[in-house]
Amino acid sequence: MSIDLAEVAKERKIKYFLISYTDLLGTQRAKLVPAEAIRVMARNGAGFAGFATWLDMTPADPDILAIPDPDSLIQLPWKPEVGWLAADPWMAGKPVEQAPRNVLKRLIATAADRGFQLKSGVECEFFLISPDGENIGDISDRQTKPCYDQSALMRRYEVISEICDGMLQLGWNPYQNDHEDANGQFEMNWDYSDALVTADRHAFFKYMVKSIAEKHQLRATFMPKPFSGLTGNGCHVHVSLWKDNRNLFEDEKGELGISSIGYAFIGGIIHSADALAAILNPTVNSYKRINAPRTLSGATWSPNTVTFSGNNRTHMIRIPEAGRFELRLADGAANPYAMQAAILAAGLDGIQSNRNPGKRLDINMYTDGHLVQDVKKLPLNLLDALRALEGSKLLSESLGEYVPAYLKLKHEEWNDFSRHLTRWERETTLDC
Repeated sequence: MSIDLAEVAKERKIKYFLISYTDLLGTQRAKLVPAEAIRVMARNGAGFAGFATWLDMTPADPDILAIPDPDSLIQLPWKPEVGWLAADPWMAGKPVEQAPRNVLKRLIATAADRGFQLKSGVECEFFLISPDGENIGDISDRQTKPCYDQSALMRRYEVISEICDGMLQLGWNPYQNDHEDANGQFEMNWDYSDALVTADRHAFFKYMVKSIAEKHQLRATFMPKPFSGLTGNGCHVHVSLWKDNRNLFEDEKGELGISSIGYAFIGGIIHSADALAAILNPTVNSYKRINAPRTLSGATWSPNTVTFSGNNRTHMIRIPEAGRFELRLADGAANPYAMQAAILAAGLDGIQSNRNPGKRLDINMYTDGHLVQDVKKLPLNLLDALRALEGSKLLSESLGEYVPAYLKLKHEEWNDFSRHLTRWERETTLDC
């Protein structure tokens, strides 16, 4: 039986619903709908002008109708009279093919046809900064190595605990919160789940963190590299593939406890890594994180080469234990839905093509990476990544209309960036 949102509203005392979809650039778009109107909206969808958001559309296109997914309902912990609903954009009676959540659902269905279910967890790093965005929010957070700093963590107890309490209330099973490697940076972890559930929670988590930070006169940012000398915001993804409630990546006889199908999935990620970067590292700023010089703390904690390892955080892919791997490429700007879809597409290709991930490396890539000659480098900038995505037949076919729409908007973004004259250019070139 389908969920009757009107009845749920009465039971939970919900007055309004946010019907929300995530556009190509990761911005959440929403309409605030009174509970009295939710039954009609659940059936017909809330209307949006697609061109007014980051979708590849024109003012002449008909309305998008964002049809809410009742299973995604999240009651705002800090404002319980409001319910948030992830929605699927439709137009002219059909799903909008370029919409990231629709893309992910289609990839999940493709995997299901083969008996596979992607399960994933995300580690979303963020900074708590001043409202004007210029400085770390805590002026006392000055250590050279601030990671896990107890005092700095507890100075932000009110913010972190309120977010964690919200996740506990929502049943996400959060299990740890910490101060990360940069001054003012934090990470909060919750249980892994089905890829669509994780993507919905990822999208909502970013909204929740920003909203609660504002309550405390702070600003939260997931920007990949907001401060040049500090570690950037990653979004590490922990990945496993399941069938009939069995983890297909787990094999006690396999190297590091990973099965042959797990290594083929990793091989698919490695094969498409440069093109994946365009989606997992989607901004100009992203490449200041993955190609960064040494930071104040002594390490960037982000990759710049396409390698995998055991429990070694200097590589793009880390295998911390049997049955899963951690992809360390993505950053805080990654679209929650497109990220999961791209990983699944590359992994399924790895399995279908039985791709070999190559030799596992256990060296410190930050100190000895230059000694390895036969590994791919990650793109140096967004334009290089976009060109790699343009050349990826696999991702173009797997992600469908998302790819040309995304590339169009991102090339416009790169061109806009390229037209800006920076102070650095003037300071280094005026006297040429």
